Amino acid sequence: MEQQLPGVYTAKRKDGTVYYRASITYRNKHISLGSYDNSHAAYHAYLLASSLVSDPSITLNSYDTSSVLPFAKWVSLLNFRDNTIYFATPIYVRPKFFYYYFSLSEFFIFDLEDLFYYSSRKISRRGGHYFVADYGMQVNIMNRYGIKNYAVANRDYRFINGNEQDLRYENIEIINRYNGVESVTINGVTRYQVKIHVRGNLKVGTYSSETEAAIAYNKAADLLKKAGVSKAYTPNYMEGMSPSAYADLYNTIKISSRIKNYRCE
Repeated sequence: MEQQLPGVYTAKRKDGTVYYRASITYRNKHISLGSYDNSHAAYHAYLLASSLVSDPSITLNSYDTSSVLPFAKWVSLLNFRDNTIYFATPIYVRPKFFYYYFSLSEFFIFDLEDLFYYSSRKISRRGGHYFVADYGMQVNIMNRYGIKNYAVANRDYRFINGNEQDLRYENIEIINRYNGVESVTINGVTRYQVKIHVRGNLKVGTYSSETEAAIAYNKAADLLKKAGVSKAYTPNYMEGMSPSAYADLYNTIKISSRIKNYRCE
C-alpha cells in the first residue's frame, strides 16, 4: 500500500480498482480504521480517530450515526484512551464490569471474568438470539449463563434487578435448570412437573425432586424415540451423578402411561 495523506493508504482490490485504507498509531499500536472509496473519507476517519484518542471531552454519547467511523470502532478507541487497553470488539471497561455495545441503547453488561472471552469473540445477533463463533461453532451466549435456547423468562430464569441486558452472574437466577422441567408449588410444597413436546406438550409426570424430574424427561425422550418420534430431544446432563446412581433412578422412575404407550400415527 502507498501512503498519501496522513493515516491514509491506497490499495487495490483483486479486480484492480483502487480503494483507501485509514489507520492510526496510538500508544505504539497500529489500529486499522476501515476501508473507504475515496481518500477524503479515509482522511476524515483518521482525523476523527485522532480526536477521539486525544480529547477526553468526547464520549460515547458524542457519537452521531453520520460518523465516518462505525460505532464499534468508536467504542474501541475510547476504551483504549480511557483504560489503556485496545480491544477489537466494542468493549468499554469499568472498575468491576464491562459493557459490550451494539449501539448506545443496545448493550450487555458482563463480569470482568468474562473479559478475555468477549474480547476475542464477536457477538452476532439473529432472530433475537446472540451468538459467538467458538471453535468453529455458533454458540448461544445465554447458554454460558445457564439459560437454555428455549427457556422462558420469569419461568425458567429471571434477572434479579429486572435488567435483561445485565448478564453479570449475580443478576441471573436459574429457576428451572433442566429441559422439560418446571417447578410448581402445590399446597405450599415445591414439586417438579415434566412435559415433553411431540405435536403438543405431553405430561410426563410430577416429581418430588428436580433430579428425578430431569431423568424422567430423559426416559420419556428415549421411549418416544423407540416409538418412532424423529424429533431430536436434548437430554439433561446430570453433573456429579455416577452412572450407577443414574441407572437406578432411570429404571425405577415412573412416567405417564401415555408416554409409555405412545404410537406414531
